[in-house]
Amino acid sequence: MTRTLSIIVAILAISGAGTAIASDDCNVPMTRWQPREALQIKLEADGWQVHRIKNDDGCYEADAIDEKGRRVEASFNPQTFELVRFEIKG
Repeated sequence: MTRTLSIIVAILAISGAGTAIASDDCNVPMTRWQPREALQIKLEADGWQVHRIKNDDGCYEADAIDEKGRRVEASFNPQTFELVRFEIKG
């Protein structure tokens, strides 16, 4: 039984399944994108101060101050607004 579990863990590690790292590419057809203004409204409702939203690698990328007062760069799926990448800027 232990050997089987080790094999499963090795397969998952090799395949990348279960990792918390998301792809920077959003792969959503533009016909399914929500307007960037809708993302800005959502982020502002969450307490963010949005400086700019642009398209990057098929995602929306927001330069903003988050609800904790940190300068951030965050990428969102343009269809669902799911957070894809989050970076606190120096």
